[in-house]
Amino acid sequence: MSRHPTHAAPPPAQLVAERVFSALERFLHVEAVSGIVLLIAAAAALLWANSPAADSYHHFWHAPLTISVGGYVLSQPLHFIINDALMTVFFLVVGLEIRREMHEGALSDMRAAALPLAAALGGVVVPALVYLAMNSAPGLRAGWAIPTATDIAFAVGVLALLGRSIPSAVRVFLLALAIIDDIVAVIVIALFYSGGLDYSGLVIAGFAILLVLGMQQIGISSAYAYVIPGAVMWLGLLKTGAHPTLAGVVLGLMTPTVPLRTRERPVDTAARALNDIDHRTQAPHSDPRELIEPLKQLRTAQRELLPPVVRVQIALHPWVAYGVMPLFALANAGVSLAGIDLDTAPSRNVVLGVTLALVFGKPIGIFLGSWLAVRIGWCHLPVGMSWRGVTLVGCLGGIGFTMSIFIANLAFRDEQLLLAAKSGVLLASLAAGIIGLCLGRLYVRRAGRTDSEHEDVSMSSATREQLR
Repeated sequence: MSRHPTHAAPPPAQLVAERVFSALERFLHVEAVSGIVLLIAAAAALLWANSPAADSYHHFWHAPLTISVGGYVLSQPLHFIINDALMTVFFLVVGLEIRREMHEGALSDMRAAALPLAAALGGVVVPALVYLAMNSAPGLRAGWAIPTATDIAFAVGVLALLGRSIPSAVRVFLLALAIIDDIVAVIVIALFYSGGLDYSGLVIAGFAILLVLGMQQIGISSAYAYVIPGAVMWLGLLKTGAHPTLAGVVLGLMTPTVPLRTRERPVDTAARALNDIDHRTQAPHSDPRELIEPLKQLRTAQRELLPPVVRVQIALHPWVAYGVMPLFALANAGVSLAGIDLDTAPSRNVVLGVTLALVFGKPIGIFLGSWLAVRIGWCHLPVGMSWRGVTLVGCLGGIGFTMSIFIANLAFRDEQLLLAAKSGVLLASLAAGIIGLCLGRLYVRRAGRTDSEHEDVSMSSATREQLR
């Protein structure tokens, strides 16, 4: 009697479950959805912070988490765990995206990268100048970098809501712009928002970097193996006074862009393992334990088919998009509107400075940077891209949210100024999103009318040719 079950059709409940989970997996990888989840988390934080239970909001996020091992006690508030620890994973994904773009994307060819690079630099300089023009006092100048960042999840989410009528060149331009924006933000955080450096921490971080390089050299490709050196690097940067989340960026930039060299191609290993599995399962008295080794080989081959930079990014995307970023929004977007004192000039100026810099300074800077680069001859607009598309991307670039709030937490220690900065970011991101959505609708309609006119001209030309 055969020990192997016959391959009958699965029960209906199993088929329904498979379809549901398959649809859910596709749904979770839609970028517009992650933006909506982020928006819901921010709205929930605002409602919570302005509800009768507002005190519980602040007490909850500042409640200490304590871990004790023998005589060693580590105690940090929940807010620190999210902003300084979990956000390291977010910055790791940022580093991976930068690494991929430098290897094979928009940043791999300097000629192609010139346009988004010029646009991003304009989108950093002009908003910073707008903010500083309204906040020149010494205690307020620290917030100059708040309106220079773009939230890639929100911006791409709004663009996705406009449908497929938006040319792919516009989307690629926005992605490249946002990634360069992230690079600038990382540099700004490292240079301007890190305290006095304790060089003993650099020794620890340097040891972690050497450990990562050594592990890569001897061929360790499992991502889990790099958690410990990543944690050592995080502790080293924390000790230096630099922001520890930068460890994620460093680790992301060090991730290999090509698969590990193996004795045989992963495809050949997978084929051999599958043949071995098939042979063993067909045997009349097979032992399931004999499948352990070929299954291990199959998993290894499956892992090595993709470059580590792609594999890790795909694995982390759902956790960052639906875990880390919504948690960050929930912990940081809870601005108590009653607690903001707009009667004082500093708070009022910070709100206006951040709002105007993001809503107006960002699109003006992106447009001017792009126009100057094309005018000077450094680059040209790609096929499918127009100046209306550049304007649309500029407006969407005003959605700062995640990175802007992150920088605000580093820039201001005064609670009133921090509330004012967060309020400006939220107000500006909402306004920029609405403006971008409206401009996008007009862009799509005008593009549709242009296509119709081209079709009419083509048809009339064809008719004239037939009459001849």
